[in-house]
Amino acid sequence: MGKIRVLDVTLRDGGIVNDFKFGEENMCKILSAVEDSGVDFIELGYIEKNTGTVRGRSQFINEKVISEYLLKNKRPGVTYAAMFDYGKFDVDTLGERRDSGIDAIRFAFHKRNFHDVKPIYEKLIAKGYEVYMQPMVTLHYSDEELEELLRMANGLSIKGIYFVDTFGQMHNEDIMRLTEFFDGRLRPDIALGFHAHNNIQMAFSNAIAFLQYPTGRDKLIDSSIMGMGRGAGNLNTELILQYLNKYYGSNYDNLPLLKIMDTVLSKIKAENPWGYSAEYYLSSANDCSPIYSAYYYKKHMLPIERINELLKMVEGENRISFKKSYAEEIYRKYNAENSVDDTAVIDTVSKWFKGKKVCVIAPGKSLVWQKDKVEKAVESADITVSLNCSAFNSKVILITREEAFSVIPIEDKDFIVTSNVNCESDNRTYIIDYLKWISIIDDVTLDSAGYVALNLLIKLGASKILLAGFDGFSSDINGNYFSSELKRPVTVDQLDTKNRMFADFIKEKSRQTDIEFVTDSIYAKNF
Repeated sequence: MGKIRVLDVTLRDGGIVNDFKFGEENMCKILSAVEDSGVDFIELGYIEKNTGTVRGRSQFINEKVISEYLLKNKRPGVTYAAMFDYGKFDVDTLGERRDSGIDAIRFAFHKRNFHDVKPIYEKLIAKGYEVYMQPMVTLHYSDEELEELLRMANGLSIKGIYFVDTFGQMHNEDIMRLTEFFDGRLRPDIALGFHAHNNIQMAFSNAIAFLQYPTGRDKLIDSSIMGMGRGAGNLNTELILQYLNKYYGSNYDNLPLLKIMDTVLSKIKAENPWGYSAEYYLSSANDCSPIYSAYYYKKHMLPIERINELLKMVEGENRISFKKSYAEEIYRKYNAENSVDDTAVIDTVSKWFKGKKVCVIAPGKSLVWQKDKVEKAVESADITVSLNCSAFNSKVILITREEAFSVIPIEDKDFIVTSNVNCESDNRTYIIDYLKWISIIDDVTLDSAGYVALNLLIKLGASKILLAGFDGFSSDINGNYFSSELKRPVTVDQLDTKNRMFADFIKEKSRQTDIEFVTDSIYAKNF
């Protein structure tokens, strides 16, 4: 049996979770913990010319700053690596390997680029680095394409090649097939590696299947502390080390990793969660990048069945690499499928709002602790509209989300419903065209009820708009809504974006009509 070595990717793959913003102190703590555990390879981060930085992040502008600010003292017996992706770093600017710098480069590419990567590998090898080949989304290669890829690998002086479960789709059967396929065609001196993702909770099981395949070839297994990684995350370093200690006679020390989980990574995970979830399962089931499902779930806060339908619309090469403009295009196309001519409806509801003082109630928690203010506003208004909820006996409710429509009692209420919601029009339900009343800013679709309500009321000539329950988003999901049934998780970056965009939107709308905040609001600070 060949050697089995573990490559920890916490600082690189894990860094995708928090935009690589570990901070210099935490980066050093993580590095030291992984070194103390006895892990064989440590990947220190990405090298990327456009988004890389000098220090404080594990996405670096070049290889020199890695040894200057992070890799200050190398441990004997440890191989230190960095990764870059095709098209994101100019290999000609990479310096020669130095004793004080990184030892290895892992170069990753998609299938569409694999005919162009050989010269890059040759340059990396010529510069003295240990070089490892990372063909992403390996399941997308046909057997013929894999044959060609492995012939290229055999013609290069690389140290190893991986098969990569980019979308977390593989089962044990896939692992055994690919391991046998690669092992039977590679030069004996080329190590074989496996990089897992945990979308269907198979990362650990697949790693064991990979390790148990009988071969004299050296093997590399990627993992990260606490499974830290984008979306569903990766194979856990602490789990695979324990398994290797128990069944393969290894002598790794998990305690330093457990300490770093407790003191550093648990705090990061609280703000930037990762791990198995329904939306990441769906990305695997639909054979596309998990960024799409995360984007639809967190940005548009969609129910899981809608996410599944949207993922089925992602086509071709777009499945492999997330493009926000494409995701938004699909989202608008999906929601426009039930477009309606709402001329007659608008003629009717305009009579409710034209020249009127309108109180608009959003489902913020301030409805509870500033109830008296809301009651006074409702009393002073000519008409009250609640958004995706029933509050303060509103007689008009604006619905933009299907799950909200299904739970609100319909007695003695008029509903204004956007056409993306599946419902039938009747004498108390008025359907308005989705695309007509949303906002699109910088190619981002803004279709929450607040945007639709203000666009509608201003267009229909409301004289004054009172806003209640428009609290703004907090990282504490229990503090965002007056009802626990409405709460959705949101990251710090997401809430900052949501708050900023809606604050800018309200400020712009205030130039068109008189808008007043009834309850405390983040949006009112720059109003």
